[in-house]
Amino acid sequence: MKAIQVKEPGSLTIVEMDEPTIKDANDVKIRLKAMGICGSDMHILHGENPFATYPRVVGHEVAGEVVEIGDSVTKLSIGDRVVVEPMTYCGECYACKKDRPNICENVQVYGVHRDGGGREVMTIPESLVHPVDNKLGWSEIALIEPFTIGAQAIFRGNVQEEDQVFIIGAGPIGLCCLKMAKQAGAKVAISDFNEERLAFAKGWGADRIINPGTSTVEEQILEWTKGMGANVVIDAVGTSKTVEQAIEVTSVAARVVLLGFAKELSSFSQVNITKKELSICGSRLQTNQFPKVINLFNSGQLDAKDLVSHQFELSEVQEAFHLMNEAPSGVRKVIIKM
Repeated sequence: MKAIQVKEPGSLTIVEMDEPTIKDANDVKIRLKAMGICGSDMHILHGENPFATYPRVVGHEVAGEVVEIGDSVTKLSIGDRVVVEPMTYCGECYACKKDRPNICENVQVYGVHRDGGGREVMTIPESLVHPVDNKLGWSEIALIEPFTIGAQAIFRGNVQEEDQVFIIGAGPIGLCCLKMAKQAGAKVAISDFNEERLAFAKGWGADRIINPGTSTVEEQILEWTKGMGANVVIDAVGTSKTVEQAIEVTSVAARVVLLGFAKELSSFSQVNITKKELSICGSRLQTNQFPKVINLFNSGQLDAKDLVSHQFELSEVQEAFHLMNEAPSGVRKVIIKM
């Protein structure tokens, strides 16, 4: 079978691998149909993901069809359309016992620590495979995983109805956060330097769009919130400056959610945190968000098909990653048809 492999930083190729077989009674064999390219895949390609090991088959935003099941599998049938939950955890560490397996001491992510779904066939335990409505298209199913990341950020920020939420960054994850915040009943402002992304965000329900290149973010947020500041700020960019900005534009009793992995130090005054009694937290992967997001997709309450801006065949993977790397205006989610 063919697989998309990063052999080492800077080296992306299509390789031939042996097709995996079912080894355990709870295994599910899936023929992959679609894979979304994520920013973390780009980081792996460029040697910037601190968790990745090489060589690595990338891909964790994947959709496929069940083609074989182990003897103990009961919740899935051959022919089911499915989405993969791409992480494993130990169940024994402090985080797992606190029902936070996404930050398990031994967490492993398919496509990062283990070979992912960027291949024609994979086997994976039944517990990590979720059936979806057969009416959903393959590319649409592949979007479910990034929406669980957005759902986790909304959960971590405790977004409530009528909250005023400011999202920094209108890339794919920022847009997923936007949709999930609107599902929670919040009002949402979003910022980006890319006018085309801002226009798309406006069409997706953003109540306020802000271009930091043409206006002052702090002034815009204060005007939008009538001087209060944002109740929740989600930093979907993850630079030292955006962290500083996130804290600066908050209201009292606000929550700041950080999604990035920047190593650079940020500089901010403690008084803003103490005076406002801010809650600042990270958000990594997801915990128990798949059923919620799948229900939104299955029911039609969340129609995200137009997030996909480009699709490529497996043979065109080099062009697809090059497009993501260049990131011209109008690129949102790029899908590889497996």
